[in-house]
Amino acid sequence: MAERKSFLIRVDRDVLDAVQRWANDDLRSLNGQIEFLLRHALRDAGRVSKQAPADRNAPIDEVDHEGTT
Repeated sequence: MAERKSFLIRVDRDVLDAVQRWANDDLRSLNGQIEFLLRHALRDAGRVSKQAPADRNAPIDEVDHEGTT
């Protein structure tokens, strides 16, 4: 497992509340959801490789989240 690093972040309350609701919907912790979103944004921006990461919460290209029921 990759080394983990802690840091503080200031976030607008409305943004944090919205991300918390999203995390609850996806059955993730707030921290896990933020990391998921960061990984997704990095991948989409071409800042990291598209290989499937070891982190189970990270987005994987092959999963179709749109068509699930």
